[in-house]
Amino acid sequence: MEHETKVRWVKNWQFVGTDSSGHSLVMDSPKLGENSGVQPVELLLLGLAGCMGMDVVSILFKKQQKLTGFEMRVGGDRRSEHPRSWTHIHIEFIARGWNLDPQAVERAVELSETKYCSAYATLRPTVEITRSITIEQEQ
Repeated sequence: MEHETKVRWVKNWQFVGTDSSGHSLVMDSPKLGENSGVQPVELLLLGLAGCMGMDVVSILFKKQQKLTGFEMRVGGDRRSEHPRSWTHIHIEFIARGWNLDPQAVERAVELSETKYCSAYATLRPTVEITRSITIEQEQ
């Protein structure tokens, strides 16, 4: 296998996941557990945002955009019955910088969606994914 991770049960509803490089994170449930870590279902959102964010920032750097800040807000809706899979995810991209070209930001997001982000490609066939872009120009 190209990538291999492991997840170990700690106690109650708490688990620790470790990636192939040895980085770990705690997962837990705020309702059933001690709320000591990230909810596994929200890890999907974090993974999607991280994947797309790395793409977009990399593309903007290559386009020599003067980026001073970048964040994404990701939320969505899940089915009410089990399995409570995501039905809709919305991503808000917020780019800050000096004289940012709105078309460059739009194109960077588009390339992430259509060419580079494997998390997006994995989710897109079964989840409606929408987005918005906010550009904050600095003086």
